[in-house]
Amino acid sequence: MTKPPCALPLLIPLLLAAFLLTPTTAEIKSLTITEDARAMILFEKFGFTPTGHVIISVHSVNVGHMSPNAPNPIPSRLGFFLLSEESLLQVLLEIQQNPNFCVLDSHYILPLFTFRDLSPPPLSAFNQSYPVTAPNEYSLFFANCAPETKVSMSVRTEVFNLDRDGSRDYLSAGLTHLPSLYTLYSLTYIAFLAIWIYVCYHERNIVQRIHLVMGLLLLFKALNLICAAEDKHYIKVTGTAHGWDVLFYIFQFIRVVLLFTVIVLIGTGWSFLKPYLQEKEKKVLMIVVPLQVLANLASVVIGETGPFIKDWVTWNQVFLLVDIICCCAIIFPIVWSIRSLRETSKTDGKAARNLNKLQLFRQFYILVIFYLYFTRIVVFALKTIAAYKYQWVSNAAEETASLVFYVVMFHMFRPVVKNEYFLVDDETEEAAEVALKDEDFDL
Repeated sequence: MTKPPCALPLLIPLLLAAFLLTPTTAEIKSLTITEDARAMILFEKFGFTPTGHVIISVHSVNVGHMSPNAPNPIPSRLGFFLLSEESLLQVLLEIQQNPNFCVLDSHYILPLFTFRDLSPPPLSAFNQSYPVTAPNEYSLFFANCAPETKVSMSVRTEVFNLDRDGSRDYLSAGLTHLPSLYTLYSLTYIAFLAIWIYVCYHERNIVQRIHLVMGLLLLFKALNLICAAEDKHYIKVTGTAHGWDVLFYIFQFIRVVLLFTVIVLIGTGWSFLKPYLQEKEKKVLMIVVPLQVLANLASVVIGETGPFIKDWVTWNQVFLLVDIICCCAIIFPIVWSIRSLRETSKTDGKAARNLNKLQLFRQFYILVIFYLYFTRIVVFALKTIAAYKYQWVSNAAEETASLVFYVVMFHMFRPVVKNEYFLVDDETEEAAEVALKDEDFDL
């Protein structure tokens, strides 16, 4: 028996989502499927070397009917398989040409086993290891081509590559370098923090509250990277995170909230231009912080559950939407500050100071736009186009862009005694007045 035509619009988006959305880190996973009628369920996405292996253990299998008149399912119509990205288009073409086509019959998949191989009831169990001799990035799917059936089962999956010494590497071929990468960047941020503490101590008489908040941002960025390195290391060696993922999510949440808060506070001129926030600026923070709570909740769900849950695609969409809203929201305070400075420059008689401030905030505006554009669009493009063996390149690019952003931002707003805002002579003042008349600082 084959899947009814109504399954066609459900299969194609799922297959596309499997290759476009960022997958969870592959590791040892134990999960339970309860009365699930989906035509396809994505379990893992993993880059295999020539020594790759897949171990699947299934037990407590029960195939039920969605209606009393539903036909008895054929066991060979339910099973697990691997699908490479190169074969995706061919499978989609087969499904489009024949709406009744069962993906388990495709010549472009690597079939693993079907329910026909299960032990006879009441055992209904299966445990098998499969070598993956053709190195590539594959997605592990379960397909249900039996009409009007719902499946319940407990599944344990292990996907790994073997190192030269025979040990198992549970990180995908393109992510196996991440522990070393994150360790290197964590040491860089620790050194950065030490330099920042020295600068603030040396200029302690003029240190503002924003400089302390910036120091906290560096601290939690370093802690976040340390936990990320340990998390990936334990997954690489054992297949499980051993609790490092909890610390990773905690520090990631604090780090992201601090980052957006620092950008908003600098953008409003807090501690630099004025010691208070206006009502509209407070509203930006009141919007950004709760949204970051929601975004990090979505990040935890995406990272800790996996694509096999029914709402995985929805949580990805929530995360992307919230992230876009936050990125747009933090731009407004910078724009407000630039416009406020332009208006003030016409009345307070301090053209040179206002010109310097305008230039600084315009540079900061460009810096923030570049950072958001690169980490949201360019990094995503790298993840999409890079070969599976070089997935770590997108992580390296993202961390490098973040480091450059931090260095430039901290340099622009560092505590200095000879502040360019206040050391102004008459000649500079006159030149600034002319520049303000000629220059257009509108965005």
